[in-house]
Amino acid sequence: MNRKNLNDTEIKFKGIEALNKTLGTTAALRFLALLHREPTDYVKISRRLYQGQKIEEIFERAKGNWRE
Repeated sequence: MNRKNLNDTEIKFKGIEALNKTLGTTAALRFLALLHREPTDYVKISRRLYQGQKIEEIFERAKGNWRE
């Protein structure tokens, strides 16, 4: 399966698989419950994810995921 062409359902499935593999079933379910009931600061998360990266690097990676 080409990662660049995943639909929303496939992304959800792969994400849950990754959580289960990394955290185990119980902790993965707790994580999902926490996300569902607590507000999330996406700006804070984005700053952490992209820390130390140049805008050009981020843009080039994003371009690789664009569909025509």
